[in-house]
Amino acid sequence: MANRILIVDDAAFMRMMIRDILTKNGYEVCGEANDGAQAIEKFKELRPDLITMDITMPEMDGIQALKEIKKIDGNAKVIMCSAMGQQAMVIDAIQAGAKDFIVKPFQADRVIEAIKKTLG
Repeated sequence: MANRILIVDDAAFMRMMIRDILTKNGYEVCGEANDGAQAIEKFKELRPDLITMDITMPEMDGIQALKEIKKIDGNAKVIMCSAMGQQAMVIDAIQAGAKDFIVKPFQADRVIEAIKKTLG
């Protein structure tokens, strides 16, 4: 069975890029969200195996959403997506329970490597 992944990013083209990388590598994208609050709702509804989560989003950022998701399921697997120069936020995310992070612009091999490592 393919691993089910939820993609969270406020930029539609970024979600499309990740979806493209994932589907080409045999992963199932079970849903998408464009902010942290929507990510929490989708997580409850879909129970994905893994989430790719943008750090900087309107309404609720990725770190806040990560903390809320971890309260719902302490075993939730989340990979943060960050732009260059967000090292401090990446450290916050890892401390909040993120398993890994990938940097934009996405490189397919790095995305797949992070997902394989996180899913074990």
